[in-house]
Amino acid sequence: MIRPCSEAEVPVVEAIINQAARAYEGVIPADCWHEPYMPRAELLAEIAAGVQFWGWDDSGTLVGVMGIQKVRDAALIRHAYVLSGHQSRGIGAALLAALVGQSTGKLKLLVGTWAAAERAIRFYQRHGFRLVSPQEKDRLLSKYWKISHRQQETSVVLRYVGK
Repeated sequence: MIRPCSEAEVPVVEAIINQAARAYEGVIPADCWHEPYMPRAELLAEIAAGVQFWGWDDSGTLVGVMGIQKVRDAALIRHAYVLSGHQSRGIGAALLAALVGQSTGKLKLLVGTWAAAERAIRFYQRHGFRLVSPQEKDRLLSKYWKISHRQQETSVVLRYVGK
């Protein structure tokens, strides 16, 4: 079942993100990896900035989360993670479909991820997203995200074009 995550579930959301993000260790640039991947304070700052987390509830236990954040004329898919033991079961695809369904046609639907995260890029491409040009990526990251220059140079952006 897909449902909004509650404020009380912040520790669970944090645990899911940090466990699932271990897949990035050794994949993304070493200077971009840190432990934990997303400290609680950073997660709380993301929520305060408008990221709304939705989760996949498996018999009362959250096993996957994905956020959506409206920024100006865009909706950003943020922090998409499924616990490693629950991956490849369609949970990420279902969460993404639910969030795409929430987006109005007036908003650009964008997702940013690490350029080295080939598995994540392929996932989004299978679900109707297409990579933008490097120039467009830089413009979009500067306009819609608050990330470091280093993260910007090692990231890509995908735009939803439909299935």
